Amino acid sequence: MRPVFLSVFGLFFGLGLTSATAQPAGHIAELPHQFNRESAVTLVSSTSQAGLDAWIAGFKTRAMREGISQTTFDRAFRGVRYNEDVIAKDRKQSEFTKQIWDYLDSAASPTRVSNGQAAMRKHAAVLDGVERVYGVDKHVVAAIWGVESAYGATRGDTNVIEAMATLAYDGRRGRFFESQLLAALKILQSGDTSPHNMKGSWAGAMGHTQFIPTSFLAFAVDGNGDGKRDIWSNDPTDALASTAAYLAKHGWKKGQPWGVEVRLPAGFDYSSARRDTMRAPSDWASLGVMGIDGRPVPNYGKGSILLPAGASGAAFMIFDNFAVIERYNKADAYVIGVGHLSDRLRGGPAIQASWPRGYAPLSFKEKMQMQRILKRKGFLDDKVDGIIGPNTINAIRAFQNSVGVTPDGYPSQTLLKLLK
Repeated sequence: MRPVFLSVFGLFFGLGLTSATAQPAGHIAELPHQFNRESAVTLVSSTSQAGLDAWIAGFKTRAMREGISQTTFDRAFRGVRYNEDVIAKDRKQSEFTKQIWDYLDSAASPTRVSNGQAAMRKHAAVLDGVERVYGVDKHVVAAIWGVESAYGATRGDTNVIEAMATLAYDGRRGRFFESQLLAALKILQSGDTSPHNMKGSWAGAMGHTQFIPTSFLAFAVDGNGDGKRDIWSNDPTDALASTAAYLAKHGWKKGQPWGVEVRLPAGFDYSSARRDTMRAPSDWASLGVMGIDGRPVPNYGKGSILLPAGASGAAFMIFDNFAVIERYNKADAYVIGVGHLSDRLRGGPAIQASWPRGYAPLSFKEKMQMQRILKRKGFLDDKVDGIIGPNTINAIRAFQNSVGVTPDGYPSQTLLKLLK
């Protein structure tokens, strides 16, 4: 759902600000006692619609200053309503995040692998052509297609103009979604699709491989030569070509894998398992790091060691192409999911190492508590936001080193107990 698609732009990392004109939705504290719940909801809904209508009127002026014609604008906004479902999804925050092993169970499930292999056979000519033109591994392109929309089966059916307008007016990232709305209007004005066909996810990710509007403008291509960049069509050609073009423009290295599963030796220095510690595979081999088959990893270029579940799960040697897929979605789990699915589509094995499936994850509140303690103890010099990024991982490692435990940088209930 995610490149600079939905996931890449970090829609779920707080980009943008709530629109200054947004009114609080759902506030009914001042309603008279004789109002029943249904009447209250109706009143709130109509108030929100009135607010959205006023916002659209102001936005129209801004859009026309950016070159959007009145005809394009009026066609796009015909019948647009305040979408309460979109706001509810935007404000919903899961208490626990899915663990990587659960994510991979879905991303590279037997069904997704078999469906992907069937899709690759069906669209072999298109995928072969995409690989030839852009130099991007067709299995990776197909894997992104599989993870983003189950090979076109779940492209989203929400009116993108309506969703973007609702979120720009009343969402948590108003400026961001207003920029997406303006980009969507430019797409319509270019004639690539119509307002009726511009459907996508609740957050505006569109088509087979879930481009957000600004990424579409920057990277989408006409893959079948019909004069349109139609990523919404049942024909996936334009979407697959656009995805390959996106990866190519972000530095895809032909012939290099995203990463490979490796075995770590006894006594491995876990503090070296970090993205900025890069060594040639031969140098890692001299330290005892081998491929899962027990042989040195081929020379694909410098790589770093990634431990997505800490010292208790699988280990990977990742290369520059990992970072290229990461431009599509910043989450390590997503990149590993796409990469592993691509390996399975070409006939590769499942991940060999076991995962700590009995692990009790930290809740969002517990992650913030962990960060607050790390900050108080002087290990973290960053904001407390509940997001486990590189700075938090390095802070965890520093703390683990200070108390003499394996510095794998992995947040856990055990770590939280140690901190307390």
